[in-house]
Amino acid sequence: MSAITLSSTSDLFRHQVSARDFQLTVDEPSDLGGTNTGPTPTELVFSGLGACKAITMQMYAQRKGLPLVAVDAEIETEQIDNRYKVTVWMKLTGELSREQREKLLTIADKCPVHQLLAPGADIQTILK
Repeated sequence: MSAITLSSTSDLFRHQVSARDFQLTVDEPSDLGGTNTGPTPTELVFSGLGACKAITMQMYAQRKGLPLVAVDAEIETEQIDNRYKVTVWMKLTGELSREQREKLLTIADKCPVHQLLAPGADIQTILK
């Protein structure tokens, strides 16, 4: 695996991130002293969770020949004391049976990012 690098900028909280051939900006909102030029670190983590769940479902469906056409996710978070409550709403598009949808829901919770975050967060995945 290649390294991910982070470089400070002239703005207090804004950083440039490089991962493989990709660059992105990480920042904080203006009301927290940032320049609002990119997602926050926390937003990146939770978008990674949604993406990982979607990709894991798609890989499984492809291997099993399931008629999954698309996966969309909406992530809601709430911080209670030092613990996050995370709800991931997954919308599956395709002519899937109830059993196939339930299996994909189970598979989503096996994604690597879910496994990484689960000890420190309460994560619930729900099909829309």
